[in-house]
This record gives sequence, C-alpha cells and structure tokens, in this order.
Amino acid sequence: MMNLTLYRREMRGSIRLLLIFGAVMTLYISMIISMYDPEMMKTLDNFAEVMPDLMASVGMKAHASNLLGFMVSYLYGFILLIFPMVFSILRGNALVAKYVDKGSMLSLVAAPVKRRTIALTQMSVLISGIVLLILYSTILELACAAKGFPGELDIPKLLVLNGGLLCLHLFIGSICFLASCLFSDTKYSLAFGAGGPALMYVLQMLANVGGTAEKAKYFTFFTLFNADGLIAGKSSAVLGVVILLAGAVLLYTLGILAFNKKDLYL
Repeated sequence: MMNLTLYRREMRGSIRLLLIFGAVMTLYISMIISMYDPEMMKTLDNFAEVMPDLMASVGMKAHASNLLGFMVSYLYGFILLIFPMVFSILRGNALVAKYVDKGSMLSLVAAPVKRRTIALTQMSVLISGIVLLILYSTILELACAAKGFPGELDIPKLLVLNGGLLCLHLFIGSICFLASCLFSDTKYSLAFGAGGPALMYVLQMLANVGGTAEKAKYFTFFTLFNADGLIAGKSSAVLGVVILLAGAVLLYTLGILAFNKKDLYL
C-alpha cells in the first residue's frame, strides 16, 4: 500500500512540471490539428519531399488520407514521444535518487513507514503523472478535432492508439524509476534513466530513415509502439504494446526490490 500523505505531497511537486509540459503539448497538438486542411497539408508534404530523411527520422510522413493518419504522422513520431519521456526522466530522478543524493531519504525511512510503502508511493506518483499527461493529450486531441473537423476523427481508433502510447510511456517511466532506485548519485541515475531512452529514440530515428540504418529498429523498444499497426488492428502491434506493459510491470517491481535493499546510510 502507498502512503497518502507522501503521495499528496509528491503530486504537488509534480504540478509545475505537468503544467509546463501540458502547456507545450497544448501548443503543438492544437497547432498540428489545425493544419489539417488542403493548403497546409500541401505545404507539409512539400517539406517532406524536400527533406525526406529529416522528416522521416521523426516519423513524419506525407500524403495522409484522413485526420487520424495526419495526426499519427505529425504528432506520434516526435511530440507525443519526447515530451512525456522528458517528464518521466525529470520526475523519476527526483522521486528517489535526488532524495538519496541529498540525504533527505533518511528522514523518510526513519519515519514509521515501510520502505516498500515509500517505493510504491513514489512509483504511483510517477505513474499518475504519466497517465495525466496522456489523458490530457487525448482529451485535447478530441476537443481540437471536434472543434475544427467535426465527425472526421475515428475516436475508437484514437483511444486504442493512445492506450498503446500510454504503455510505451509507462515502460519509459519504469526505466527511469529503476535507475532512480538503483543509483544513489543523481548523475548516474540520469545517465542510465535518461541516456537509455534517449539512445533508443536516436536508434528509432535512424531506423525511420530506412536503408541500411533500418536494422536499428531491432535494438530499440520504440519499435514495439507501432502507431500505424495499432490503427490497422494488427495483432503484432497489439503484442508490441503488451510487451511494453509487461516490461513496465517487471522494471517497476525490480525498482521497488532494489530500493528495499538499498544502503541509505552511506
């Protein structure tokens, strides 16, 4: 079980980051969806033709046939991957490793609260932040589509897509949480928790370009999130997000176990 007092305190600590990332995502999501008109789509398609490798590296594809396909091309290759990922990196490090590095964790474990309860609470704070960001993104997408292009968005498919996106970010969050629980020094926590996902995304960018670099897709977990496959209802795409979710459960569990055995008295 988690400690509600600690949970409320840490969630208040998440508010500033959530507001910042929410504001940035509001700007990009509303702007991209508003571009779904013939003239703007033609301009974006021209960019894709002039700079094909650059646009492909961040998952942007030309000639979308519907609103959801347009959103996948210009939101789900970069914007909705990077910003929640950065949130997980920053918050995941602050919830455990930063406390240990500053010596503040000793006051928490000295209280009549089990270590497992502290770890579960900090994990719950991180997961809550991730869920709130994805939920807000979904609501914003629905609102912008309803206002600008009523009846054109396939809502059930969007919900499936964002369910897969949530599984991806829960997995990224689990990497950050595990790193935060393993390392007592924030520089090592960030090196592993931020460096790992960042490297995986760079490999995904290389894979998106195609050619000989396409083999990089076998070395990054981002490949498991197949947005086009989820929309098409492909079983392989569903299996990919199931693997991400199972991986997240495993890594969060390992993080809690690592925190239970951690020497906090150095």
